[in-house]
Amino acid sequence: MMFTRTDYQAAAAVVRERIRTAPKVGMILGSGLNRLADELTDPISIPYADIPGCPESTVPGHAGRLVIGLLEGVPVAVQKGRTHLYEGYTPAQITFLVRVMAELGAETLIVTNAAGGLNPAFKAGDVMLINDHINFPGMSGMNPLIGSFADTSEPSKFIGMVQTYDVPLRTAARAAAGQAGMELHEGVYVCLSGPNYETPAEVRFLRMIGGDAVGMSTVHEVLVARHAGMRVLGMSGITNASIHSIDHHVEVSHAEVLDAAAVLVPRMSAIVRGVLRSMA
Repeated sequence: MMFTRTDYQAAAAVVRERIRTAPKVGMILGSGLNRLADELTDPISIPYADIPGCPESTVPGHAGRLVIGLLEGVPVAVQKGRTHLYEGYTPAQITFLVRVMAELGAETLIVTNAAGGLNPAFKAGDVMLINDHINFPGMSGMNPLIGSFADTSEPSKFIGMVQTYDVPLRTAARAAAGQAGMELHEGVYVCLSGPNYETPAEVRFLRMIGGDAVGMSTVHEVLVARHAGMRVLGMSGITNASIHSIDHHVEVSHAEVLDAAAVLVPRMSAIVRGVLRSMA
């Protein structure tokens, strides 16, 4: 499925009718991290089903609502739950709401995810600031920027990716973590399509090529945000240590991911709030 700017504008018009203030920041929350959206003041919650063209999330821990309100005095639009390739959606569908948030006026995207820790120094409950990524689905053709180059309403799809994750935003995140007395790791996020977790051989391979955390989301939204001219801040909440040995007797589970998110919410919330204060 492909969309045109007319589709994004139509969806944005529906959202605009319900809100009082245009969002300046878009936010996407990962598995189990939806509770951060409950911290907004004066929230207006819109089910994905009410937004024309918007796919609905089918994964436990993803509520499927767009919440618009204030956080630290900054108008934000929060994707409370996301969609994924493994749900059967296309890259264009997964990133639909990023385009809509850009149409609404959002100039910055803050994206979070639940991820497995590839870096042996990481443990469950840690937060990793994303400074780069490896996009395996995109390398194999699952890229949201693929489409007709005849659509003159869009800018060029050839975008640079050297400064994908905004330097001033990362600086603000490190400062916020320091003020909260929190350790903040930094590293490379690897995106796979899922829905299965990685084999031990895959974990060893991903470590070898420089990955620090691995998950099943994020990079598609980041690509579209950069294409739309938005600044991007990305964070991974480490929910488990990736298993690199076939002799390990415990499997990773989605329940484990959601349990770890309960610890991660206040930590990631403190960083996000600090970054928003710096922007305000």
